[in-house]
Formats: sequence, C-alpha cells, structure tokens
Amino acid sequence: MEGAHEKPAESSSSVPRFEEPAGSAGAPEVLPPEESEGCARSLDAAPKKLCGYLSKFGGKGPIRGWKSRWFFYDEKKCHLYYSRTAQDANPLDSIDLSSAVFDCKADAEEGTFEIKTPSRIITLKASTKQVMVYWLQQLQMKRWEFHSSPPAPPAVPDAALAANGPTLRLELEQEEAELEDFLCPVQTPPGLVGVAAALQPVPAMPLALQNISLKHLGTEIQNTMYNIRGNRQAQGTGHGPPGEDPLLSVEPWRTEQPLPSDPGTPGKDPADSPKSTPKSSLTANLIQKAKRQNSTFPFFAEGFTWTRTAQEKVLALEQQVLMLTKELKSQKELVRILHKALEAAQQEKRASSAYLAAAEDKDRLELVRHKVRQIAELGRRVEALEQERESLLQTAGLQEQQVQELRRHVQLLMDKNQAKQQVICKLSEKVTQDFTHPPIQPPGPPGAANRDFLSQQEKMEHLKDDMEAYRTQNRFLNSEIHQVTKIWRRVAEKERALLMKCAYLQAKNCQVESKYLAGLRRLQEALGGEATECSELLKQLIQEALQWEAGEASADGVELSPISEYDEYGFLTVPNYEMEDLKLLAKIQALEVHSHHLLAHEAVERPLRERWAALGDLAPSVELKQLLRAGVPREHRPRVWRWLIHLRVQHLRSPGRYQELLNRGQVREHPATRQIELDLNRTFPNNKHFTCPTSSFPDKLRRVLLAFSWQNPTIGYCQGLNRLAAIALLVLEEEESAFWCLVAIVETIMPADYYSKTLMSSQVDQRVLQDLLLEKLPRLMAHLGQHHVDLSFITFNWFLVVFADSLISNILLRVWDAFLYEGTKVVFRYALAIFKYNEEAILRLQDGLEIYQYLRFFTKTICNSQKLMNIAFNDMNPFPMKQLQQLRMAHRERLQAELHELEQLKAEYLETRNSQGPAVPEGCTSEDEGEGDA
Repeated sequence: MEGAHEKPAESSSSVPRFEEPAGSAGAPEVLPPEESEGCARSLDAAPKKLCGYLSKFGGKGPIRGWKSRWFFYDEKKCHLYYSRTAQDANPLDSIDLSSAVFDCKADAEEGTFEIKTPSRIITLKASTKQVMVYWLQQLQMKRWEFHSSPPAPPAVPDAALAANGPTLRLELEQEEAELEDFLCPVQTPPGLVGVAAALQPVPAMPLALQNISLKHLGTEIQNTMYNIRGNRQAQGTGHGPPGEDPLLSVEPWRTEQPLPSDPGTPGKDPADSPKSTPKSSLTANLIQKAKRQNSTFPFFAEGFTWTRTAQEKVLALEQQVLMLTKELKSQKELVRILHKALEAAQQEKRASSAYLAAAEDKDRLELVRHKVRQIAELGRRVEALEQERESLLQTAGLQEQQVQELRRHVQLLMDKNQAKQQVICKLSEKVTQDFTHPPIQPPGPPGAANRDFLSQQEKMEHLKDDMEAYRTQNRFLNSEIHQVTKIWRRVAEKERALLMKCAYLQAKNCQVESKYLAGLRRLQEALGGEATECSELLKQLIQEALQWEAGEASADGVELSPISEYDEYGFLTVPNYEMEDLKLLAKIQALEVHSHHLLAHEAVERPLRERWAALGDLAPSVELKQLLRAGVPREHRPRVWRWLIHLRVQHLRSPGRYQELLNRGQVREHPATRQIELDLNRTFPNNKHFTCPTSSFPDKLRRVLLAFSWQNPTIGYCQGLNRLAAIALLVLEEEESAFWCLVAIVETIMPADYYSKTLMSSQVDQRVLQDLLLEKLPRLMAHLGQHHVDLSFITFNWFLVVFADSLISNILLRVWDAFLYEGTKVVFRYALAIFKYNEEAILRLQDGLEIYQYLRFFTKTICNSQKLMNIAFNDMNPFPMKQLQQLRMAHRERLQAELHELEQLKAEYLETRNSQGPAVPEGCTSEDEGEGDA
C-alpha cells in the first residue's frame, strides 16, 4: 500500500497547485454585502468551461454497458478528457476532436450521440435531449475554434494570444451565425454542465463494479488512493465547511500555479483569509464552495476575477508592451542581418584583394582552399534544406490522410441525411393523407369509438415526436456537414501551402547547387591548365558533379518533383554536349530549368491549367490567342493541336487520304526514299523515342514522310521535314494527325517555295530578319557587324525547322502552340526575343570566333520561358503583319533579280564556251590522240 500512496503523490507534486490559506480551513467565510455581490458577479462573468457528466458505452463481457464519466474539454489540444468523477486526479483517457465528426440518431435512445474519430467510435448519452444538443453544438464550436486559431509556440503569454482575439472572435461569431441557420442554439442546461455540474452528486449506477474501468485499472487505483488520502487530510485538518463534500477539496492533476502577487484571485492573499464568524447565510456558503472549487477543479485554474475592468486595462498595457518588444526585436534582427551582410561583403573584398595581391602560388592556394571550405558550408546548408523539405513532405502526407478520412465521413453523413429526409417525407405524406382522407369505419359501440379515437390520437402524438426528432437530427447533420466541409477546405488549403513551400525549397536547393557548380566552373577557368593540388581537387569535384544522377538523390527520400534523365516528351534533361568543357555548363542549365519550373508551377502553371480547363469548346478569339501564347498544358495540347490543324487543312483533308498515300508507296518506291532513310537515324539523337531500338516512333516517322512525299511531289522531301514531323508525332502520337500537321505547316502556314530546291522564301525570311534586328536591336547588330558575324549561319535552321533543334522542349512547344495559330510572325518574334534575351552576354564577347562558338549553343541556355514570352510579345511591339509582308515583297524582288542576273551570267558563260569549241592549247595532246598512240 505504501507504493500505491507514493505514486499519486509524485504525479500530483510534479504539477503546480493552488494552496488554500491556512485560515480558510475553519468556518466558512462571511463576506460583506459589497464583496458578496462582487463575487457573485465574477461567478457569472467567469468563462464557461465545457464539462459535465455523460454516460459512455463501453466495457466487455458481463460489465459491458453504460458507465458514468466526467468529461472536460482541453482547448489547447482539442481533446475531450474523461474520468470516473470530477475529483479524480488523472483522466482515464481522451478523445481527439480535431479530426472527429459528430452524429446523433433519431431512432436511438434519447440523449444518445456518437463521436467518430479515424481510429474509433465513442457512443455517449446525456441525461436529456437538451443536454445532448448543447454538447453537440459546443463540441462543434470548439472544433471550429481549434481549426480557426493560428498555431502558437508552446510558451506564448496571454497577451500575445490576445492579439489575435478580435479576428478569432469575429470568425467564431460568423460560424455561430451560420450554424444558427441550421439549428437554433440551445441554452446552457442549469446544473448539468459547467462548474455547477461538479457540485452535483455522481450519477449512481446499478452495480458499483459496473462504473469501474478495468481497461484503465492502474489509473483507477491511483485516483482512488489519491481521493482517500485527500479525505484523510481534510478530516485531520477540519478542511471545508460542515456538510461539504470532502472530495471537492482534492487538488487536481492539471491546475496551474498563479502569480503570488495576484490579488485578484480569491484565497491567495493572507489578507483575504476568512473571518472567524459563524455561518451567515446559504449564499456565503455557496460562494465559499465556489472559491474552493475554482482552486481545485480541473481546467479551472484561472480564478474568478474581482475587478474585471482593471484586468482588461492591464491586459491592454501588456499587449502594447509585447507589440513594442516584438518591434524592437525585429529592428535588432534587421540590424544584425545588415551587419552580417556588411561583414560578408568586406570579407569577400578582402579575399579578392588578397588573391590579387598574393605573390606566390602558396598564398593563392590557401585562398582557394578557403573558397573550398565555403563551398562545403553551402553543401551543409543544402543538406539542412533537404531535411526540412522531408519533414514538410511527411506533414503533407498526414494532412492528406486526415482529408481523406473527413471526406469519407462527410459522404456517410450525406447518405444518412438523404435517407432520413426520405423517411420524413414519407411520414409527412402519410400524416397528410390520414388527415385529408380519414379511413371510413363501420359504426360501432360508443366505447369502442372512444378507444379508437384515443389510440389514433396517441399514435399522432408519437408521430409528431418522431417528426420533431428527425427534424432536429436533420438540422444537426446539415450543420455538421457544413462545418466538416469548411474544415476540409481549410486542410486542403494548408496542404496546398505546404506543397508550394516544398516546391519553393526544392527550387532554392536547385539554385544553390547551380551556384555551387558555377563556382566550380569559374575556379576551373581561373586555374586554367596548372597542375596543382587545388586543380586535382577541382577536377575530382567536377567529376562527382557530372556523375550525379537524380535517382541517387531520391533514393533516401521522396522528392516533390525530381530531376529525371528525360523530360515528359523524351528529350534529355541534361544536354549531351560533345565538348568536355560544356558538360558542366549543361548540368548547370538543367538545374536552372528545373528551378524555374518549380517556382512557376504554382504561380503560373496552376492558374493557366484552371483557365484551360474552364475554356470549354475551342473557337477563334482574343482569349484563345492569349492562352496559346502563354502555352498549352500537356494534358490539353493534343486536343488543341488537332483543332488548330483542322482549321488549316479542312479544305485539303479527305477521308482515307493518308492510307491511300501509304498504299501508293507500297506499289512503287519514291525517289526520296533513300534520303528519308538516311535522315531517320539523324532525327533527334537526344530523344529516347528515336534512339531506342525497340521504339515504334522511327517506323511511324518513315511512313509519315513517305506519305508526304507522295502528297506534295513538287517538294517530295527536304531536309528538316523529318524534325517537323517528329515534333508532331511526339505530341499527337497518331501517324495521320502528324501527317496533316506536316501538311498544314508546309502548305498553309509557311510561304510557298519555303522547302523547294532553291529555298527562295527561306532566304527571303533571313534578309527580313536582318532588317528587323537592325530596327529592334541596333546595338547588337553594330557589335556583330564590327566582328563580321553573319547570323544567317545560325538562324537559317531556326526558321526551316521552327526551332526544333535549338530550344529546350518546354519552351519549344510553347512556341509551336502560338505558331500553329498565328503563323510565321511568331517565328520572327521569338527569333528577335532570343537575341534580346542574350544580348548582354553577346556584347561581352570581343572575338568573332568566340561569338560563333557561343551562338552554337546559346539557345539552350534559355531557361525562363515566361521571360522569353514577355520579350517576344511585349518588348518587340509594335510588330504589324503589314510591315512583315512589305519587307518580304521587297526582298523577294531583290533576290529574284539577283538570281536572274546569275542565270544570265551563267548563260553568257555557256554561250562563250560553246562558241570557242573544244580547242586544245599548243603543246598539249588531246585525249583522242593519246588513245590512238596507245
């Protein structure tokens, strides 16, 4: 028994408790009339606590049944605790209400309701229907208050929490008003809930053993020993007034220690000790009970305030002090950050100066080692960000599980609600029918008629009661569905915010890694070919960076959007440059592309997808034009391209045309077949669909090109058509759709003679582009002219294949989205935008050969598709189609004149040669004479 006595003592001693003054152990306190009225007012003004006795259905075997339990709500954790009595030191168990739903059944026993959590279902019963509805409404409001209140750190003072008070109260008032639309609020049942319920005797059970929880037997023993010890102490010291329940003086398990200097809490200052006077009245005795109960009752440690106005003033002053303290801390933090930034800048400046001033390689090597240490520090920061991202992903997974559970509960409630509404409607129809068409019965004796009338009246009363019960249940379930739906939406918003934060952190991680690789590249360029220890270290770090793969990074944890080897259309994510020096640059480019994609996913991609999903049927309009310029989401792109192609070729298309062309190719071989076979293996070597031996795309591409060669014999096949058809196949996947896409580009979008043997229109567009570059980018053209750089060597292929070999797939397909709708003007816009995007980088190059080398791959360095689109469609304005047509006409006339002049020169030359005849110079032997001699 000693161990049983010691264990509760340790449990209660570890929690601060209220102490009754020594003088309060005697006779009850008699207050002056003014103080008595003030205390009564503070009793009424005290915040209402959700607590009271309920019956809980549980147990196993013979003792399974209803058990009386004392329930009390914890606002901080949103848990509903329960114990056997109100004076127990430790609770038996708790119910998590944060993800619970509530249900009441009209056909169940009166006062019965259920609390359904993801792990279990708890059946409770109140003494009356009014108490049941009151508990349900209060639990709903507490759950909504918990979900609406912002998360606070563990040790936040009351003044800090009060800063969010007005907003929280406004939200709660709005929620109460919405719930009133479904079910009128129930008044607090007097004496059955709250503090007053603890003063009532414990509800008696048929068997004493039935009310004991065998599942929590250890807690029951602790509470019993704790109560016995409290009774002995109360009897030994004469604690409490005569007739008071000694269990009420036992100190609880969760009371909190008040400030010693707080004079507003009764029973804390020795000056407030009770006077040695006899019992004056029943009111004074009840006040004394309330004071003692306030200091010993679980979750009611705040006390009843004497002067509430003074406390409000103190609270307002504390709020002001807290706000000023926060502002001061933020200002100090800002100053500290600025100091750190200044120190870092000064340190960087000193390091650069030391590196430049170092006379020996040893000093420079030490500086490079310092840079390597800084790089290692960046790596540790990357690992910390990765850990934070993993924790956020775990939190998002838990939130998703809760959302799914809430959805299932809402669906069940809606099904029940619908079924019960149908029952109500049937009962109402039956009652109405009985009233309007009462059944005709044969006349009988007067006594029998009276009995029938009384039985019918009794049945009607029962039906009215049932209808009222179902109506109440229906209203409550509607309010429950309404609130659970709002909670589900909030959880979904939190989940979306967590996903956005994960994407942001991963983008920042890519940026940090990109800067790390860029730093390695700059160090490599600075060291050059020197064979030092630092150069070997750099070489090893660069090899590790190039050998890194996304699969290795995602092996330890799940990533939000990992960098895969291929993108969604099969193109290599990291370009496979032939030059060894550019491989590190390719890795940096892939990281930057992924970072831009993650940052733009929520801000740009999600709203764009929503706009496309809400668009409906496609029709030419300004809105569609803007959407196509912004880009088509992948799930909508095949449908949109088929519609755009149909607009272009509907006058050329006929059913079965594609199959007819394929059959013609099987009968006899086309002259362009050999060239098509040669170009098939050279089509997109960086795409897995055209390099994999088992892929079906090369065969599809062969059939599309052969069909087009029969469709347009004047062109047949031209190099470049294979890449146009390949892009169409990657997006549309169907051969016939890709064939008509190729027909639309060559025969309706591009000018005539664009893919002819002379490439007349292609040459014209190159001259038009030169004029537009001179107009839009004069500084760049002056720089290129100074170094004698001819851009047509680079741009000719852009126009011929519509950037198919130049831009990364994400940007390339956005260009094609607008190109298929607006035509070749889009190609000019993007060509100008590409040079504008890289203008500053080109201007920094001061050698013609270096400029040509940069122009070979500079389009692959463009990562920000949004920026490029803004340049193309905003910065390049005005860009009228009339100007483009005039420039094309002027340059076509000049080019035709030049070609005509060349033809004349060729004809004159041939005429001169023919007129001279096959004359042999003196001293030379003709071929005929040589053969004769032989």
